[in-house]
Amino acid sequence: MTLAMTMESRLIIDNEARPASGGATFERRHAQEGHVVTTCAAATVEDAVAAVESAARAFPSWAATGPTERRRILLKAADLLEERSGEFIETMMAEISAPADWAGFNVFLTTQCLREAAGLASQLVGETMPNDRGVLSMTVRQPAGVVLSMAPWNAPGVLGMRALAYPIVCGNPVVFRASEGSPRTHQMLVEVLNDAGLPPGVANFLTNAPEDSDTVVSAVIEHPAVRRINFTGSTKVGRIIAEKAARHLKPVLLELGGKAPLVVLDDADVDGAVNAAVFGAFMYQGQICMSTERIVLDEKIADEFMEKFTARVGELRPGDPTEDEAVQIGYVYQPQTGERINAMIDDAVGKGATIAVGGRADNAALPATVLDHVVPEMEIYHAETFAPITTVVRVNGYDEAIATANDTEYGLAAAVHGADSFRTLQAAMAIQAGHVHINGATVQNDANAPFGGMKNSGYGRFDGRSVIREFTEEKWITIENPRQGYAL
Repeated sequence: MTLAMTMESRLIIDNEARPASGGATFERRHAQEGHVVTTCAAATVEDAVAAVESAARAFPSWAATGPTERRRILLKAADLLEERSGEFIETMMAEISAPADWAGFNVFLTTQCLREAAGLASQLVGETMPNDRGVLSMTVRQPAGVVLSMAPWNAPGVLGMRALAYPIVCGNPVVFRASEGSPRTHQMLVEVLNDAGLPPGVANFLTNAPEDSDTVVSAVIEHPAVRRINFTGSTKVGRIIAEKAARHLKPVLLELGGKAPLVVLDDADVDGAVNAAVFGAFMYQGQICMSTERIVLDEKIADEFMEKFTARVGELRPGDPTEDEAVQIGYVYQPQTGERINAMIDDAVGKGATIAVGGRADNAALPATVLDHVVPEMEIYHAETFAPITTVVRVNGYDEAIATANDTEYGLAAAVHGADSFRTLQAAMAIQAGHVHINGATVQNDANAPFGGMKNSGYGRFDGRSVIREFTEEKWITIENPRQGYAL
């Protein structure tokens, strides 16, 4: 499955692929072997401003484009992406060591996002409101303006496309700043949109060298034409983005880090909980914002769960997914991740945790690993790992389980397993997370359901009708009798 040669990623401004104005490039390298996978254009501030100005020129006509045309283009883009699915999967596997199943699932989720976004084209509706003055009082939804969108590398299809398709269907041009980890994969998203018929400037594409991120992103945020910002990524970077945007009073949609708990109550179907835990913890080697990073086990069923869970995890096959399609646990994003996880393992074991299965990382290679008997004094209890490692916290009873699930700065995703439907619903209401799944996995995505977090996992919602308010302005309008009297 490995691509035969180094890929190239270029900027796209006014629907035209071009190198960076200064001719500079940077490289995306293989996480474990170090060879160059993609050579990327390193945008300058001048390139960033040009992308914003292109989008600003496109705004008036795109904002006035009717819903039928917006819908047609997004549906066509979904068809084009399906036609290029083989290339997309191969590119994604090469850039981020994604197993074939995860890359293929990304294609499905990305086309689902496009088709769901297309369905929103005619739902940008307002309302009329009764009043005591007998005037027509109503609200309308209007496009906000140029949108800066930033998406991460780990699910480059669906996370990139939702940052593009939703603002676009609402009538906004987008400047899409891609991740340096998946530049060519992200570029394909803009290519299919433009090939589907987007006018020049509606979808512009930027990549920049990592060391230039602050200056390039700041230049876009500061530009007066930019009216909305959305960012998916780490809480640390999201906080920086929010602070920059706040200086200019620009709204931001943030979907940030997570420490998703899977709570297994004493009456749970243990086999079902094990299935959900294996999937939630180790899909795409745990590099998903919703990955199950903490399994909260009632002591009454803990031993049975761990026996079955560790047996399943021990069967997961590590390696290079671009060389062997049977590999289920590929390499993590970069070698530094392995160093960080090893330090957490050493800290936890030194404080009483046990390695139930798996072990330490070798650079970017880390087997599926489970730490048992984890307690709050350990760094890994609190820190987001973003790797194929999960932790087990044993508790006594319902109240301690819920308190443990909420004992985190994050609040993105969660799951709870149990046979008592009333008690599991009560738990889902009590767990502090943007979405909670009863007898399911923490990793879930549905393009017609609102997706987002609370606490340090961000604010705002992607997907579903909720996304409309993120990328439109709500305006109040009245129609009145010009000859009405006014009392002073």
